[in-house]
Amino acid sequence: MARILIIDDERLIRHALREILEYEQHVIEEADDGDAGLKAVLTGKFDAVFCDVKMPGKDGIEVVEALTLKGVGTPVIIMTGHGSVELAVQALKAGAYDFIEKPLDLNRVLVALRNATDREELRKETVVLRQRKKGGVDMIGQSPALEEIRSVVAKVAPTDARVLITGANGTGKEVVARKIHAMSERSAAAFVEVNCAAIPSELIESELFGHEKGAFTSAVKQRKGRFEQAQGGTLFLDEIGDMALSAQAKMLRALQERVIQRVGGDKNIKVDVRVLAATNKDLAAEIAAGRFREDLFHRLNVIPIRVPALAERSSDVPLLVEYFLGGVADELGVAAPEFTKDALQALAKAPWTGNIRELRNVVERLVILCGDQVTGADVERHV
Repeated sequence: MARILIIDDERLIRHALREILEYEQHVIEEADDGDAGLKAVLTGKFDAVFCDVKMPGKDGIEVVEALTLKGVGTPVIIMTGHGSVELAVQALKAGAYDFIEKPLDLNRVLVALRNATDREELRKETVVLRQRKKGGVDMIGQSPALEEIRSVVAKVAPTDARVLITGANGTGKEVVARKIHAMSERSAAAFVEVNCAAIPSELIESELFGHEKGAFTSAVKQRKGRFEQAQGGTLFLDEIGDMALSAQAKMLRALQERVIQRVGGDKNIKVDVRVLAATNKDLAAEIAAGRFREDLFHRLNVIPIRVPALAERSSDVPLLVEYFLGGVADELGVAAPEFTKDALQALAKAPWTGNIRELRNVVERLVILCGDQVTGADVERHV
């Protein structure tokens, strides 16, 4: 199952492609022009994008060029009508992964998608290997709140204790989870992430536990779930508060007995997986509302770690700016500008409702717009 964006100004094309892909159990989003599609890709996580080459406003080539400039690796499959194959070739040169001709052929669509998602999986694995080679991820900052988290991580990482990481969106919960994995005895094995909020409730069990051939309409072959993919390593359940109740029951059994059953199967499969979970929700309130199992909460909440909002550790902002600056400049292919003292002070005072994720976006914005030096006035103008 993949999360796919369709960008096309023709409603009938979007709906026809949606029907094909939803029948294969993929999660679909739509955009009716290039500008909306580009914004969706930059703000969301997609496994692949189908994009028309001719559209009002930004065309497919401009969308691909913008994504390439931003360093976004999501594979884009260009859709082209007769007579615009040359444009599709231009899109390939700009960074698109493949192109298919209209009218759409079912088999060609599915083959292109399978090849694109296979490549994306390989790209993600390469990123993980590179991170591992560089010593993995790190938590940037020296504030007392972050030092306390580092202390807890150092103590809990070598154990197999379950950890529940809480905090607002964009605070860096995934970074904490990856740090725990990197410092654990399971670091040589896989770190597998599941975003529970991004997977429809009817598909979450198949995603986690896998399925047998014939378990449902599109189950044309046996598939291992995320538990089996994480065998010997770490399974990170992001946004656990959004998991469907039916899946919570199976999750509880998996944690208690260390066995799972694939959807449509009756064979018990032993799993050796460390589970880390994260949420931005108040699970006590979710339990009271009947949306989250209390027994599962206690299974997950062996070691609680709360990641503070960036506004609670504003002293870390200059260090985070320095950290993001090098990466952003490399991605854009430009020299890193100098951030003046008043610029860093202005950034530290900002409210940062989007937390670290927002700060990273702002650093990129300032690098693009402000030239060789970023001042306090620039921050006031663009933040």
